Amino acid sequence: MSVAVLLLLGVGLLEAEGRRNRCFFNRTQEYCVCYNLSEETIGSIIQCLPATVVEFQGGDLEKYMAFPIRDPDSSTIETLGSLIIQKIIIGSVLVPEILLARVLRFFSYTHVQELAFESCVFQGTGDWSDMDGQNLPILSLSFHNVTSAPLTGHEQAFSSLSRWLETLEELAVTSSRVTSLPCAIGRVFRALRSLDLAQNSLGDGSLTPAFCQGAFPQLRELSLHHNNLRSYHSVCKGMELLPELRHLDLSHNKLVADPSSSCQWPASLRHFNLSNTGLAEVPAPLPPDLEVLDVSHNHLHAVDISLSSLKKLFLNQNLLQAVPSIRNYPMLDTLHLDNNSITELPRDEVKLLGSLQDVAVADNPFDCSCSGAGGLQALAATGHLGQGWPGDYRCHSPAQYQGWPVSQVPVSVLRCDLAAVVAPLCVALALLGLAGA
Repeated sequence: MSVAVLLLLGVGLLEAEGRRNRCFFNRTQEYCVCYNLSEETIGSIIQCLPATVVEFQGGDLEKYMAFPIRDPDSSTIETLGSLIIQKIIIGSVLVPEILLARVLRFFSYTHVQELAFESCVFQGTGDWSDMDGQNLPILSLSFHNVTSAPLTGHEQAFSSLSRWLETLEELAVTSSRVTSLPCAIGRVFRALRSLDLAQNSLGDGSLTPAFCQGAFPQLRELSLHHNNLRSYHSVCKGMELLPELRHLDLSHNKLVADPSSSCQWPASLRHFNLSNTGLAEVPAPLPPDLEVLDVSHNHLHAVDISLSSLKKLFLNQNLLQAVPSIRNYPMLDTLHLDNNSITELPRDEVKLLGSLQDVAVADNPFDCSCSGAGGLQALAATGHLGQGWPGDYRCHSPAQYQGWPVSQVPVSVLRCDLAAVVAPLCVALALLGLAGA
């Protein structure tokens, strides 16, 4: 097998002292892992030929920078085309960009659709001119915990790669200290549907340039969790030019809402994750046609919003003392209220909650007086009380039931609603008195 093919497969060609340099194939999972493979042990890579996923761990490609890499001959092209590998993972490797630029075009002869780099260091600057007009089958590209030069200044490289990148559908650059994304780069990704920029250093001011006019025109899913975002209004302004956006994850950012904000979210937005953002109230405005809203793990004391299209609402791990009115969400089928400060479910809300498909109210300080225990037991009887019932539903008060499972609290009409028994009895006695007269 030629050196070009060897490099194409992302092999780290630096032997590690005390570690076997070979590949291990799991036939059941069709998964092959190669550790620090060297030219001397290249025969081991034959085991990976039946794999659909190949992972290479460890190595340094610097000493191969001067190796001649020629265009593949017909037999090499035939070999590459016969491989069934769908995904390649390259981990803990020092990657000279100039070498990567010379080898990447070989992927055009394969069926590889996913390429992932994990804990790699990209070094130097590559000459990407050979990739002008080149198509690649790769539709998903990811970088996790990688070190490289800032994206600003790499616009020419992205231009040379545009023929391929404009067909890419999924891109992830996570835990890689990204602080900005130039506008021109976003305009290259014409078909991108999913963009994951989680666990980076993006701030409020970096969003509007990144998602400028014409950037990511087909983007549907965007993940920005664990960044340095602060202003709810600024984030909203940064999203205004994403006409196809449906899923947005802003969780684990410390957001501050501006009550006077007039920004309008994309009308296409359906799934909105604001969990773990430090919110003391539900921010406004919200996307008008939301179907899923996650504001769990915040500091909400009340929820006073109306969303006619909302189907799933996650409010767990907040400071709510009462159940929000279900009448504000006519399409709702899922409501999670775990770990709040709710003591009971009002009788008029129990019937409405019972119409939902999934309700969770576990780990609240329930008052197991008649109305408190009775409401939960009635809700459980509908079969829609979700995870945690009955073990995670325990009484906080009154004293005689403290620590009891709510399901075991005795609830009877005679004990809990004496009026319901006395009133009909009085009527019956009155009627009997009239009949005797």
